[in-house]
Amino acid sequence: MEKTFSLDRRGFFGTAAMTIVAAELGMLKPASAQSSGTVAAASASDSSQTQDLTPATPQHTSFAALKQVKAGVLDIGYAEEGPADGQPVILLHGWPFDIHAYVDVAPILAKAGYRVIVPFQRGYGSTTFLSAGSFRTAQQSVCGEDVVNLMDALKIKQAILGGFDIGSRTAAVTALLWPDRVKALVLVSGYLIANVPANKQPAPPKAEYAFWYQWYFSTQRGLLGYTQYTYDFNKLVWSLQSPKWHFTDATYDRTAESFKNPDHVAMVIHNYRWRIGLAPGDPKYDNLENKLYAGPPVTQPTITIASDFDGANAPGTAYRSKFTGKYAHQILNGIGHDVPQEAPQAYADAILAVAKY
Repeated sequence: MEKTFSLDRRGFFGTAAMTIVAAELGMLKPASAQSSGTVAAASASDSSQTQDLTPATPQHTSFAALKQVKAGVLDIGYAEEGPADGQPVILLHGWPFDIHAYVDVAPILAKAGYRVIVPFQRGYGSTTFLSAGSFRTAQQSVCGEDVVNLMDALKIKQAILGGFDIGSRTAAVTALLWPDRVKALVLVSGYLIANVPANKQPAPPKAEYAFWYQWYFSTQRGLLGYTQYTYDFNKLVWSLQSPKWHFTDATYDRTAESFKNPDHVAMVIHNYRWRIGLAPGDPKYDNLENKLYAGPPVTQPTITIASDFDGANAPGTAYRSKFTGKYAHQILNGIGHDVPQEAPQAYADAILAVAKY
């Protein structure tokens, strides 16, 4: 029974990633596996490579420096490594993760001469709102604006952006709405732009099952449950989304500290309710959201990465047409959803490769 559940949960979470694209863009179709190769071998041409990997053992437990900067409505906490005059790379985490997803990626890029910035997203770690009266929204356009505000505060004109989970969406949103600020992208799970009107339509049952936490969060019981059991809830999600990654309590606990942020629960609940039309966004961002709902293509050079989490959508065929610039696709077999933490060298190699496009 346990073995069957383990196989099923991976399949269901793969379907979940696939459904995001299907529900929002209506463009899923079957595809076969692609040719094998390595991330480092990716070129500027349209290509796909596959690696068979085992989740990595952590090499670092902390960053070289943690800093704070006021940017827009936030006081943003962020890690920084590498030379101040290096090409900026901003790495964005998702839920339920934090900056430590990149704790082994950042030193690789810093050693290669890049200035690496890893911010806590709103509702995580030391990133806090400057005003108690600020609208506590976690909608996609606002999260993209947070990145631009951070860049302005740090006097960064243009950066390479990398992300996974919600961080992938935020990176793509920034590239679409502020294209001159983004040099290139590395996105786990491809094109994840949310289309709230489309998301009001039901998906097939297995896909709906994969989003069990989203439906839970839509209820008052879910709000109370996540508030009371944040630590246990998120640890369960880690194990479900990355069944081959045998992370230690110490590894998880480093990230779990960031969930103690006073706005963490509010940001998580709003994000998932907003995505399916159950919570309002900030009306002043309606025009930006409408641009994103149209599903515009990403024009910047991009490498997309798929893992076991992506299931049948791993070949990336479903979202290939959404990237019109130089492009390559990577498939990391054996790796779960937290790609940068489970496969830091492969993720860093993708950043180094796309920087040359």
